Amino acid sequence: MARSGVEGMRLTEHSRPLALDPFGGRQPTSHERMTGRPWDASYRAGPAPWDVGRPQPAVVRLAGAGGFAGAVLDAGCGTGENALHLASRGLPVMGVDVAPTAVAIARAKARDRGIEVEFAVADAFELARLGRRFESVLDSGLFHTFAGDERPRYVASLAAATQPGGTLHVVCFSDAAPATGPHPVSEAELRAAFAPGTGWAVAAVVPDRIQTRFHADGAPAWVATITRSPGEPAN
Repeated sequence: MARSGVEGMRLTEHSRPLALDPFGGRQPTSHERMTGRPWDASYRAGPAPWDVGRPQPAVVRLAGAGGFAGAVLDAGCGTGENALHLASRGLPVMGVDVAPTAVAIARAKARDRGIEVEFAVADAFELARLGRRFESVLDSGLFHTFAGDERPRYVASLAAATQPGGTLHVVCFSDAAPATGPHPVSEAELRAAFAPGTGWAVAAVVPDRIQTRFHADGAPAWVATITRSPGEPAN
């Protein structure tokens, strides 16, 4: 990989003392502005609400059905359970997250379990700086954290890191239940975010569940399968 891209992002994150700038010099996301805390804070005092200590069942089913092939990027990997599951199936996997604490936990899990996975601190809005493109990309629980005006930039960032013809799987909270997650997503919103002209084509959107520490039977979710349009540049 192009190490300079990832290392550059690490330097940006740690260029100022966290006490002075908890967001490490980057523009905070809408969720971070709403809570007043960086994503990293969610991992410092025990498991985050979405960190259930195992891969999401939807991701396990996708993998079992052959939904991932070639090099895989897990965007917003958290503490790595999904990435570790995919790697345990023999896939080359890179997991990235903006939270250094989460990435450190993911690396420790990989080391303890003897599973080879590459984990790096990276900004989901700047995935082109990874310096590579992946055949398969997973977003499990990241898309729904972005407000509507943030989504075009994120969708373009995903496109820049995905090979033409590659596959993206998005697992996100749906609007089927009230007050689910920071930005519950309608099917229409999901399809609009990846509409023609964005570098993507939506192949399927199906209802499912996301497991959290607050939902005994999981929360209503969408699982979308989206294809990177061949020959179409990212915006």
